[in-house]
Amino acid sequence: MDKAAAAQFPERRIVRAAQYLRMSKEHQIYSIDNQKDAIRNYADIMGYDIVATYEDAGRSGLSLGGRPGLQQMLADVESGRADFETIVVYDVSRWGRFQNIDESASYEYRCHMAGVRIEFCAEQFLNDGSIGSDVLKAIKRSMAAEHSRMLSQKTFIGQARLIRLGFRQGGKPGLGLRRQVIDHSGRPKLILSEHEQKSVHTDRTILVPGPPKEVATVRWIFRQFVKKHLTELELARLLNKRGVLTDLGRPWKRETVRGVLTNEKYIGTNVWNRRSRKLKAKAVSNPAEQWVRAEGVFEPIVDRNLFDRAQIIHRALYAHLRVTNEEMLAALKKVLAREGALSSSIINAAADCPAASQYHYRFGSVLKAYELVGYQPPKNWQFITSKERLASVRAQAIGDLLDAIERIGGKATYDTQNDLLRINDEFTVAIEIARCRASDHGYAFWSMDTQRQSVADIFTLIRMSPGDLVIRDYLIAPASKIVGRPALLANNGAQLDTYLFPSLSQSPLPVVDEI
Repeated sequence: MDKAAAAQFPERRIVRAAQYLRMSKEHQIYSIDNQKDAIRNYADIMGYDIVATYEDAGRSGLSLGGRPGLQQMLADVESGRADFETIVVYDVSRWGRFQNIDESASYEYRCHMAGVRIEFCAEQFLNDGSIGSDVLKAIKRSMAAEHSRMLSQKTFIGQARLIRLGFRQGGKPGLGLRRQVIDHSGRPKLILSEHEQKSVHTDRTILVPGPPKEVATVRWIFRQFVKKHLTELELARLLNKRGVLTDLGRPWKRETVRGVLTNEKYIGTNVWNRRSRKLKAKAVSNPAEQWVRAEGVFEPIVDRNLFDRAQIIHRALYAHLRVTNEEMLAALKKVLAREGALSSSIINAAADCPAASQYHYRFGSVLKAYELVGYQPPKNWQFITSKERLASVRAQAIGDLLDAIERIGGKATYDTQNDLLRINDEFTVAIEIARCRASDHGYAFWSMDTQRQSVADIFTLIRMSPGDLVIRDYLIAPASKIVGRPALLANNGAQLDTYLFPSLSQSPLPVVDEI
């Protein structure tokens, strides 16, 4: 507050306040500097002294995940560390565009219960708890959520139109293909290398044949599958034996071979919207009628007749991927009769049987499937099965994190020798998994490997729920914050629990896709 204002209101008490700032990639009106200017003017008028700043620049407003500024602010307020009594935000949309407006209200309520007010300096109402302000605030929250939904729909329509015109929309090109930039008149420009993005907004991207060696590998896979009748598993083993890696630099699995054999991009067809994840919701697989397709828009690297024959053989050979429960159990009985025993590794190695994870998904657990086919596991089955399941969960989490980082343009590799993830060649991540155990006093705790904490920059712990069947949450923290800590409890204090996230998709990875 300037001297003139202080002289006019000498009795006014200076209120200590914090400011919360958030910007994604929206209009310039929401730039961090514009928000700061508006809040500073508001503070001068109200007689507030801004003593703390919490900032989420380039962050989505659709969820709490990925917003460390807001999370830290809530932690400071609820722990009593906050040395302020008011938080000033530019407007309701900067607080968040939560699709459930009750979620937005809940974070404000938590601050209120800790004795800290929330004020919106650019709104036309006082956030004073009156009926009028509460109604207007609820309307504003709904408008903020609806704004995101409308933009999401517009974005989808625009992307679908570009797909039908033959342009590539995100994603890895795949083995044997590369992304080529073309200008607005269709003239080819440069070939994009890994992690490169086009720099001109009006340019578009198409798929073109990649290095001859990779193209030859793709064609070899199709020929061996159609003419030599090799299975996906046999093809994966042969490729690994020859030292051939996937386009992501990883060993082959039967699922990655299947991804090549069934992908229509190799015959020049552009297919999009197989899976979607809108407004930070969980990704879902869409039915075929919702896919967006454009045929003959890329130069094919596999003959159409060869591709069609591969699809016919694949549907016949792997019909078990769409089988009933009874058919799945029949396949499991056949493996049991042949091998004399069952385990996740035995099931996964059988080309004529669905993967162990599919039995877990269909029947609730692999053990339930064993029971239904009359198989009695060895006495130590519970430990062996639990160990296999946790190893599978950890491997899936590593794969999901690698994919998530690559989708947003980062570089992620898995160092098998040191069992670490290396991100952008800048820092390393260790991922561990912990069963839920009970102390002598009945309190839940999760053990952590203290040696692993010291070999990585970031330590990630997957905490299982009681029973170790589903994931409870993820601890993702700088190793320096937890080094030497042998275990986590259900409640560890606000400073440490700030690093707990319900899913990897809500972890503090860079978020640039808010609408």
